[in-house]
Amino acid sequence: MKALQGLRGFAERAWLVALGLVLWEVVTRAVGETYFPPPTTIVKTLHEQWFSGPAGQLFLSDDALDDFSTSLAHLFIGWAAAGAVGVVIGASIGRSKVLNELLDPVLQFLRAIPPPTLVPFFIMVFQLGATMQVVTIAFGVVWPVLLNTADGVRTVDPLQLETAKVFGIGPLRRLLTIILPSAAPKIFAGLRVALSFALILMVISELFGSTAGIGSELIDAQRTFELPRMWAGIVMLGVLGFLFNAVFMLLERRLLSWHAGAQRLAS
Repeated sequence: MKALQGLRGFAERAWLVALGLVLWEVVTRAVGETYFPPPTTIVKTLHEQWFSGPAGQLFLSDDALDDFSTSLAHLFIGWAAAGAVGVVIGASIGRSKVLNELLDPVLQFLRAIPPPTLVPFFIMVFQLGATMQVVTIAFGVVWPVLLNTADGVRTVDPLQLETAKVFGIGPLRRLLTIILPSAAPKIFAGLRVALSFALILMVISELFGSTAGIGSELIDAQRTFELPRMWAGIVMLGVLGFLFNAVFMLLERRLLSWHAGAQRLAS
């Protein structure tokens, strides 16, 4: 019964996508526009480029192993570094009025700078390569985590903190057992937004002098006027973004299920 309900729910959500793909196929074949290949051509190119490998490699081609490992390594290293820095700084300024007043102008200034505009600077400092790409990603995605963490720790119930002090619980233990768990929903929301930004910045960082990665494939296809290959890269990025969001939301629901239960008991 649950399986049928799941299939019905999937069909209700997917019908519009299927209709859009059919219309895209019909219109592009009727118009014959070079710049907009039909979906079947894009899927064929996608298969040939990245999913035509042996079963022992999960059907991933050698290009896929090279491109995906390079791009995803940079993405997750940059995102994880930004997450760690964002939580530490966000928790610090969220619980300290002095630090907040001291650092807020600097943070607001840095947050307002579009990360792509700093790519030339990062290239001069770190040279072309993995370090530059990771730094570009980390700088661009740290802000949602930092600001959400700061906002989350500010809204912790003061009664819980006062009770912890009465029972002699020290500052570090209060941070780890009360403050951060209470702020966890906002921290996870910031991490999820940061993950989508990381995918965008991963591509941008790979457009400059990179020889491997999905972004490198995109710019190479554009330069050689291989439009189906270029569209295959765009579609692959969309699929990755969808999968990242779906997996993260699943993990978020599982990891924060205790928080929802605690709220229900409190109410």
